[in-house]
Amino acid sequence: MTSRQILLPILVAIVLVLGAVAYFLGWFPGGNRVSFTAHQWTDAELAVIGSLAIDSLPPLPPDPSNAVGDDPQAVELGHALYFDARLSPDGAVACATCHQPEKYFTDGKPRANVRGVDTPRHTPSIVGLGYSAWFYWDGRKDSQWSQALAPQEAAIEHGGNRSLHVHVIAEHYREPYEAVFGPMPDISDLARFPRNAGPVDDPEARAAWDAMDPADQVVINRIFANIGKAIAAYERRILPGRSRFDAYAAAALAGDQARMAELFTPEEAAGLRLFIGDAQCTNCHNGPLFTNGTFHNIGLPLLEGAEIDPGRSQGVLQVIEDEFNCLGPYSDAAPEECAELRFVKREGEELIGAFKAPSLRNVANTAPYMHDGRFPDLDAVLTHYNAAPPAFPGHTDLQPLAFTQEKLNQIKAFLMTLSAPATAPGGLLEPPPDFRP
Repeated sequence: MTSRQILLPILVAIVLVLGAVAYFLGWFPGGNRVSFTAHQWTDAELAVIGSLAIDSLPPLPPDPSNAVGDDPQAVELGHALYFDARLSPDGAVACATCHQPEKYFTDGKPRANVRGVDTPRHTPSIVGLGYSAWFYWDGRKDSQWSQALAPQEAAIEHGGNRSLHVHVIAEHYREPYEAVFGPMPDISDLARFPRNAGPVDDPEARAAWDAMDPADQVVINRIFANIGKAIAAYERRILPGRSRFDAYAAAALAGDQARMAELFTPEEAAGLRLFIGDAQCTNCHNGPLFTNGTFHNIGLPLLEGAEIDPGRSQGVLQVIEDEFNCLGPYSDAAPEECAELRFVKREGEELIGAFKAPSLRNVANTAPYMHDGRFPDLDAVLTHYNAAPPAFPGHTDLQPLAFTQEKLNQIKAFLMTLSAPATAPGGLLEPPPDFRP
């Protein structure tokens, strides 16, 4: 046997081995590297990835406190009311003024400002809130419909009052209202039902409300609550869309390495690995909505000139006393259906300065961040989590990550893959076609 005959099989074997190595390392012709090794996951990691995917989102649960929450006619009425600025005394502010569909139902501001005065808090998105048990950053409301009422009477938001808005319904929405809720009581007697009346800061409206017969107050309250229930029926239809991450999760669960490599860069995959692993982000941001829906103090320093915000420790007291809560007279729920409120944690150091963990879906497009809108971008958020300063007041739920900048960049890259617009049945993301504000 010649030396050539001996060497040829050896060379062929070497080429085959190198080719196999190149394949598994992800090198392909043309200089493009697709790292399959970056997309290899343990069974435990795959279970977490699957739990985060939009495909694991269960059907929308009913709200027992809102009997019309899934009524198509209530959705239609709420759709119109959501965009109607007549639910403000000067016709300048609607729900959509701050919760803008084109901005993922936020306003892009550090804090809402529609009347020349900043509100204390950043405007959160309403996308996917039908799955939540608590509303507002401090959870001072326990249903979407009761949450929809409060801004209408806030002086620096809608600036109206319940009697004013009930008269708007009687004058402009009587027919669709009665199709959902039945006959509307006669409130045409302005001596009994003054147009400008409610338990608000405005002295004139407050005095008119206090002078009303309690039974007439109940009539107004009932219709006012129904306004919130119709708006909530509409808002329940606003859900997060399918993101690139969700496609990646499906590929990962199917074991499709090539598809995973098409969808995620190695940096994005590394960020996902950190997110579900060493960074422990899923302690708070878990499930298909990337939130546990509960309250956490993450050690945000007090801003210069700002007052201490007690967060959940105050919000829980407010929701317990709220006349529009699940156990209240305007709720459609039986007491046993109000377990969240009945067994709510009422006190404890962990409630002080704690705020609701927001969903991270489409997070790259919902800056600024935090309950007070202090961080302008994701880099600032990650810098805070990396340092995790001590909390004041209360205690922080965070531990410093102490990550390199490379790792922070990887987490940010992953967060960008959660981007996707909101979804809703046809036409609900815009004002009704025949809408006349």
